[in-house]
Amino acid sequence: MRNPVRAVAAAATTAGLVLLAGPAFAHVTVNPGEAAPGSYTKLTFRVPTESDTASTTRVQVMLPAQLTSARVKPHAGWTYALSRSGDAVTAITWTADEDAAIRPGEFDEFDISVGPLPTTDSLTFKALQTYSDGSVVRWIEVPQTGQPEPEHPAPVLSLTAARDDAARTSTDVPAGASGASGDSGDSGASKAPLILSIVALVVAVAGAGVAVVRRRA
Repeated sequence: MRNPVRAVAAAATTAGLVLLAGPAFAHVTVNPGEAAPGSYTKLTFRVPTESDTASTTRVQVMLPAQLTSARVKPHAGWTYALSRSGDAVTAITWTADEDAAIRPGEFDEFDISVGPLPTTDSLTFKALQTYSDGSVVRWIEVPQTGQPEPEHPAPVLSLTAARDDAARTSTDVPAGASGASGDSGDSGASKAPLILSIVALVVAVAGAGVAVVRRRA
């Protein structure tokens, strides 16, 4: 018979994991989470419905001012509208058709192409998620390094080329230096067996000579 104490403990652990995983999954996120400055890239905003009783009917994403170009991939069942400031797109709003809302327990994804990405550490895309019951979840809190994750974090895109270039530079320079010394070491190591073979041959010949002299004597 199963131990009831262990069963209760296991159930409590599972429930705790679900509670911890639930809010994290419910975040609106941008994918991929990293990109290179100077490039054009496709970004996908993943929008899960965290409500148990209402569906997501509208999603609005605010674009950082550093972006000068943005294009939207059409999404079946949803219409979109662009907000502009001059020629720059400042926000994109997707609105669901009657039967296309994101129901409880579901998620959907919305694609855009943006660029060129600026030379900076990251870009923050604040988002608003509207439900069929009229409630709005504001994913606008900016995560801070060394601080706990906020309740409603905004999607953040990390721009990594600067860090990657620095890493390559710091790796390449020692590698080149060690490569030169390594070649020298390898050359010396490769000559060692040859030298030992020569020495062994000389010793063998000398030994044979001594044996012949002794026989004659």
